[in-house]
Amino acid sequence: MDEIDKIDAKILRALQSDASTSITDLAAKVGLSTNACWKRVKRLEDDSFILKRVALLNRSKINQSVTVFVEIRTDRHEEKWLDAFARAVREIPEIVEFYRMSGQVDYMLKIVCADIADYDRIYKRLIRSAPLRDVSAFFAMEQLKYTTELPIGQP
Repeated sequence: MDEIDKIDAKILRALQSDASTSITDLAAKVGLSTNACWKRVKRLEDDSFILKRVALLNRSKINQSVTVFVEIRTDRHEEKWLDAFARAVREIPEIVEFYRMSGQVDYMLKIVCADIADYDRIYKRLIRSAPLRDVSAFFAMEQLKYTTELPIGQP
C-alpha cells in the first residue's frame, strides 16, 4: 500500500491524538463499522504507517524537564567509526533523538535530563564513546511548541 485515502487519514489523525481510543469509538469517529475500522487499522499497521502506540509522559513528573540540543563535529567520517558512535549513542537512554546532519554540524542530538549536573554526566559518557572534535550544547529555556502528531494532508 503506497497511499492512504480520506478515511485512513482520519484514522491516523485520530490515533495520533489518542492511541488508546477503542476500535468502537474510532469507528464511530471515522464513519465505519467496527470490523471495517479494525481491518483498516490492521492494514495501516501491517504497511508500517503505524509503527507503534505509546504513552506520552509528563517529563517534569519524572524529573526529566531539561532539554539539551547538542551539536557534534568530528574529523572521523568512516563507516566503522559511525557504527561504533551510533551504537554508543543508542545505549544512552537520555539521548532521545540522533541525526546525521548536512552542513557545518556532523551530528545533532536531543537529550532530556534532570538538570545541568545530569547533562554533565551524559556529556562525559558521550565523549568517552568516540573521538569528537567539538561538542556544543544548547539548553532550551522554554518549550514553545511540542507535538508528536505528524501532519496528514487530505489525499
